[in-house]
Amino acid sequence: MDLLLTAFPLWSKFMTLMTSTPNLSSDNIQEDTSLGHFLYGLLAAFPLLLLPSLLSLLINMLQRETHLGEVLKSHLGWQRRSMFGLLAVLLLGYSLNAMWASMTLYLLGALWFTARLVKGWLSLLEGRPI
Repeated sequence: MDLLLTAFPLWSKFMTLMTSTPNLSSDNIQEDTSLGHFLYGLLAAFPLLLLPSLLSLLINMLQRETHLGEVLKSHLGWQRRSMFGLLAVLLLGYSLNAMWASMTLYLLGALWFTARLVKGWLSLLEGRPI
């Protein structure tokens, strides 16, 4: 485990955030971000099937008009932009005739989406807007 923590700094940061307990004093009341974590979890399933990601997008779109805290609202927007960007890249890759170009575009889109997903989820764990 120590090797993982030293070799991968993001893993170390993630493990620190997952094992720390938040400071919930009466002066520092945190907003409920469980919806954001649930939607990030659904988005993380995109390599298996696109269906959980589309379900996440649907739930996200239905939450646009509700009154949310600043942190959760920024993350829902980040998730929407990430999902629409991935869908645009997938449609563009599908429209290309050359198989090598389509596969390259799919791979780059998946890597970009994964990077945004990790960055957003780590930011949500820290309680920061993105």
